[in-house]
Amino acid sequence: MSVKCFSAAVSGIDAIPVEVEVKISTGNTPSPKESLITIVGLPDAAVRESRERITAAFMSSKFPLPAGNAVVNLAPADLRKEGASFDLAIALCLLAESGIVDKERIKTFGFAGELALDGSIRPVKGALPLTDVLGRSGKVKAVAVPLGNACESALAAGKVFPVFGLASLQEAVDLINNGDFLPCRAELREFQEKDEKNQPDFAEVKGQQIAKRALEIAAAGGHNILMCGPPGTGKSMLASRLPGILPPMTLEETLETSRIHSVLGMLSSGKPILTRRPFTAPHHTISDAGLLGGGHDPRPGEISLAHNGVLFLDELPEFKRNVLEVLRQPLETGSVTISRASGSCTFPARFILCAAMNPCPCGRGAVELGCVCKPDEKRRYLKKLSGPLLDRIDLHIEVRQLTQDELIKVPAGEPSALIRERVIAARKRQEERFARIPGVYCNARMGSREIQQYCQLSAASENLLRQAITRFKLSPRAYDRILKVARTIADLAGVEQIPESAIFEAINYRKAGF
Repeated sequence: MSVKCFSAAVSGIDAIPVEVEVKISTGNTPSPKESLITIVGLPDAAVRESRERITAAFMSSKFPLPAGNAVVNLAPADLRKEGASFDLAIALCLLAESGIVDKERIKTFGFAGELALDGSIRPVKGALPLTDVLGRSGKVKAVAVPLGNACESALAAGKVFPVFGLASLQEAVDLINNGDFLPCRAELREFQEKDEKNQPDFAEVKGQQIAKRALEIAAAGGHNILMCGPPGTGKSMLASRLPGILPPMTLEETLETSRIHSVLGMLSSGKPILTRRPFTAPHHTISDAGLLGGGHDPRPGEISLAHNGVLFLDELPEFKRNVLEVLRQPLETGSVTISRASGSCTFPARFILCAAMNPCPCGRGAVELGCVCKPDEKRRYLKKLSGPLLDRIDLHIEVRQLTQDELIKVPAGEPSALIRERVIAARKRQEERFARIPGVYCNARMGSREIQQYCQLSAASENLLRQAITRFKLSPRAYDRILKVARTIADLAGVEQIPESAIFEAINYRKAGF
């Protein structure tokens, strides 16, 4: 009769339950230098090496080695198993088969953890999805994880099932046999309060009222934005403050975003969950795989790390052309699919793209500022950005040089808290409007049907748009995006009918020459 317990394997950003079975057949007791533990079920090198880690942990913890040949099966057998998170489950099943751990109680637990040679338990990547899938599978009554992953896992479990944080193999044995451990508790509110403090504030930004207004519109409607201006005008400073005016993340968004960071090992015991919207700013030398995600066993890229937050691309024309072009699909669909011979993984990638660029190669942009670029050089520089990509960016704005008065005076702009209140109010109107439309949660995500229904125009507004189409040679996509931006401006103003002024302002954000 074999002994079994449960663990899980990470696949993409999700996890799949894995049944760990152990059977020890009669044979000679292995020496410390010769392990008689065989692991089957498509284990990778890290899983196979668990034999040596378990052997050393048993010796350090004064547990006897298996008295015979042990076969460990990780089911389902056709699912590739990776990483060291199966160490704890395998070790406990071996101890149960040897009669040291209760064979019946071990079946009621799910385990994840890497064993150190001294018998302690190290944190693992992906504890959040591992805990979630084990607790909700209906196969276990409790989940045991490393102490370093305890808060992360407890937040994932909520109050649905207990989570126990363990520091050593001996504690795991005591938990199963005695069961007198207190489950871990963690409150999401505690971490939210910590994250609300010390955020960058728009009140610190001098001048740039037009840019601040455009960023408010971008946050209110989920629109992508491109800022163009000379170096030192505050483009990066403005972009870093955009997450601070976005609405707070819902519980669902918090767990979904944290799941991505968890599988990459980017969560810690001090910050076990993301409660602030992410802000990622990859360098312009990044590859398409680094931005999009990939690898032999696909892992999320920078655009997925920015899920539910902001992706900031500084010096946009300096990115490789093929890297920028891979953004086109995620900007439309909000997800990215990575296909490999072994299968495919889909990662969420709903983010606000905030990009910045110089007006020309030298960066100054105007003769009076010392620009020495020739017209042909400027055109070649701007042509590094394709039309289809620019069409997907709703707001195009110029960030100008500050005047002497603006530069010398103390900034006296609106604080982020006040801007955020208006953004939240506008988003609430959109939530009510799109409550029954799946996949649409903000104006930027409207399809053609929603645009026709919720972007009705007056005769004067229609005439204004006709002139803009002729003058700026707008594509159908650009036309739709003007309507979406105008809808957001009306939501910020608290009116249902889109006024002519909103259309005029939205048109001004489509700069000719981009």
